Amino acid sequence: MSGPSVTVLAAAELTDVALSWPVTGTTVLGHGVIADFLRDDITAPDGSTIKREYLRHPGAVAVIALDDAERVALVRQYRHPVRHRLVEPPAGLLDVTGEDYLIGAQRELAEEVDLAAGTWHVLVDLFSTPGIVGESIRIYLARDLSASVADGFVREGEEADMDVVWASLTDLVEAVLAGRLHSPSLVSGVLAAEAARARGWASLRPADARWPARESLLAATAD
Repeated sequence: MSGPSVTVLAAAELTDVALSWPVTGTTVLGHGVIADFLRDDITAPDGSTIKREYLRHPGAVAVIALDDAERVALVRQYRHPVRHRLVEPPAGLLDVTGEDYLIGAQRELAEEVDLAAGTWHVLVDLFSTPGIVGESIRIYLARDLSASVADGFVREGEEADMDVVWASLTDLVEAVLAGRLHSPSLVSGVLAAEAARARGWASLRPADARWPARESLLAATAD
């Protein structure tokens, strides 16, 4: 390719780097049930001070639960901020201090779609909206499904109106690429599952794989 030189990263360089610019002041603009709204005064590399507002979020897990017919268990749930009823994988907050991520995912699978799984792998990790929300999400692939009931769980709020549906992985990929599905956990999870399926599931990480990006985020934002 002719023209100005470009920087091409080698495969080993394709990694996000944990970095925290100095924070000289933090203002709490509001406390919420799930997230806090903050404004930080940040010293940029050129010495200037910039202000950034963001939500501090506990993080979440989601599950692409795939049965033997390669259908995915899903929920349809109203999401008020975007004024849509979204098709989503079962998911939930990482709001239990010290809880293992996989345990949280297993709980959400039972509570939201009444399923357990015999085989678990990590599909993909992401920051949902890194410009404004400090939310880290881990999406699992769950297979070898069986029926399960979460003891004592009662659906409330939007979850009381939630229903459980199924769709083929192939149809979900087509719907994502057609722009009909918008949940970040669904889009990321479905496309990652499709890529993993094309590789014969050989590229999957183990269910207990480390999550360095979340670890560094929690360390940088700890009070």
